[in-house]
Amino acid sequence: MLICSIIKNCRSFSTGAKLLRPIGNVHQSSDVNIFDLFSTKRLQKERAARRQDVETYDYLKEEIGFRLSDRLFDIKKELKNAVDLGGGRGYVSKNILAETVENLKIYDISETMLEQATGTPGVNIDKQLLTSEYLDLPENSQDVVISNLTLHWVNDLPGMFRSINSCLRPDGVLLASLFGGETLYELRSALHLAEQERMGGLAPHISPFTQIRDIGGLLNSSGFTMLTIDTDEMVIGYPTMFELLHDLKGMGESNAAFNRPLTLSREVLLSASAIYQEMYKKTNPETKEEGVHATFQIIYLVGWKPHESQQQPAERGSANVSLKDLGKIITEGRSNKKPENV
Repeated sequence: MLICSIIKNCRSFSTGAKLLRPIGNVHQSSDVNIFDLFSTKRLQKERAARRQDVETYDYLKEEIGFRLSDRLFDIKKELKNAVDLGGGRGYVSKNILAETVENLKIYDISETMLEQATGTPGVNIDKQLLTSEYLDLPENSQDVVISNLTLHWVNDLPGMFRSINSCLRPDGVLLASLFGGETLYELRSALHLAEQERMGGLAPHISPFTQIRDIGGLLNSSGFTMLTIDTDEMVIGYPTMFELLHDLKGMGESNAAFNRPLTLSREVLLSASAIYQEMYKKTNPETKEEGVHATFQIIYLVGWKPHESQQQPAERGSANVSLKDLGKIITEGRSNKKPENV
C-alpha cells in the first residue's frame, strides 16, 4: 500500500529477510495494472509473515478483522459455505464460529500467511493459494464472502466484484473492509512537501486508494443490491514517522504500485520526519510524551445478491401522495388526534 519497500541509506528498515521467489502460476489483469500483486506484494507479505515478531504488527488488521466479523453475527440466516478472501494470518477466520458458518475457504496470495491462519473448533477450514485476481468458484456456491483489508490491492475491482457476485447464491452477501482515500494523508503530505523542497518534484510513494463515493457505483454495476456503506477512522500514535514506516513494512503494507520509485534518499526522509513532527504533533494525555499520529480510513461495505424474497421498491408512479403535501398531512393528523383521558 504505502511506502517504498526499499529505503536508501536507512538501516532501521532492514529486516534481514532473504529474497523469495513468487509462488505458483498467476494471472494478472491485462486491462488495469496499477499494483504488482503477485510479485512485489506477495514478496512483501511473505517477508512480513516470516518475521519472528510478526504478531507485533497485527494490531490494525486484528482490530478491523474483529469488527468486520462481528457484522456477520447480524445476519439472521443459515450460512453454510463462506469464503475469507485475503485471509492473511486468520484475522477474520479466528472470529467465525461454527454456529454461524459450517465450511470456510481461506484465500491469500501468501503461502506462509495461509499456513499461519487458524480457525475456531467445528468450522471446516480449506486453505487455498490465490493465483488470480478473480475469485474462481462455481456459480451460486457460496452463502457469504468476507474480505478484510485486501480489496485495496486489487487492480480490477469491478471484475473482482463481478466474480464474487457470480459465486454467491441468490440472497448471498458480501462483507468487506478496505482502506479509503484519507488513509495516511499525514504521511503523504509530509513526503510531498519534503520531496518538493529537496528534489524539486514529487513521486508516488503512497499507493492510491478507492474513494468512498465510488464504491456504491462499483457494487451496483457488479450486480449487488441493498448496499450498506460506511466509514470509520482509526488514529494511531507513534513516537516518530520512522516507527510508522517500520510498522507498515511489518504489516506487509508497503507500496506495491508499478510506478513506485525504488529509492528514497536519507535527506528526504529526515526532512519528511521533521515536517511530520511539526504538522501532526500529538501528545499522549497520560504520559505527556510527544509523538505523531497516523489516520487510517476504513471503508466497510455490505452488498447482497438479488433474490425474489428481498424487499423491492414500488413501481414508479404508484404513489398516491405527493411529498410536497407531507407537511399538510402531518399537521392535519395532529389536529384530528383526540386528547387522551387523564
